[in-house]
Amino acid sequence: MNHPVNPFKRALAQKQLQIGLWLGLANPYSTEICAGAGFDWLLIDGEHAPNDLSSILAQLQTIAAYPASHAIARVPVGHGHVGTTIIKQYLDLGVQTLLAPMVDTAEQARAIVQASRYPPQGIRGMGGARASRWGRIANYAQHANEQICVLVQAETQTALDNLDAIAAVEGVDGVFIGPADLSASLGHVGEQDHPQVRAAMEDAFTRIARAGKAPGILMADEKLARHYIDRGGLFVAVGLDSNLLARHSSALAASFRPLTGRPT
Repeated sequence: MNHPVNPFKRALAQKQLQIGLWLGLANPYSTEICAGAGFDWLLIDGEHAPNDLSSILAQLQTIAAYPASHAIARVPVGHGHVGTTIIKQYLDLGVQTLLAPMVDTAEQARAIVQASRYPPQGIRGMGGARASRWGRIANYAQHANEQICVLVQAETQTALDNLDAIAAVEGVDGVFIGPADLSASLGHVGEQDHPQVRAAMEDAFTRIARAGKAPGILMADEKLARHYIDRGGLFVAVGLDSNLLARHSSALAASFRPLTGRPT
């Protein structure tokens, strides 16, 4: 059995735009619906969604039936001892692309990369489990490192201050700008399109690209998503499954509410 190539990592290296969708419903049934939609990548959220290893595994298995979409998983925490353990577990499940939240320094970014690599490049424990197809992939441990993609999130003023150093870390493939947390850190809670926030994110995109890494972002507003694509975004999530369900179910209910005499 051949070692699976990471198409997302390859696409970023070739500067090809990848459009994604955030998965927060933590259910393989809804994940399958989204997997059939045709997005380049789907983000299984382990930070803000009620996911555990079992639910992540179920969603990985679901997405695998739709090879046009690449599964990415966001770990709850990216660095420190806890982060090292979680990263190992996600990789052993077969995740090839990781998103690590709240990365403020180059040291933290370097620790995440090391946790995702087998020795001598890193400190990942010598397991493999599902990732190696239970040993059926010949020489899995010898080739796994080159197919792992590491994305780190810059979400604070501190991260922006250290952005050039973070982006320069070898093994970091892309830097994701977290607009919600960043806007809060800059003193504009909930104002992702505030001029100061927008200027900071645009500047971050320029600096990330200058370092030769891929800029990424989540923007559920279509106009803003296109704006950051035009600004050089290479992995851009354009919606969230939970928001899509909430928005469209509310709109549908509201369109029929006048027939019941209830206020809209």
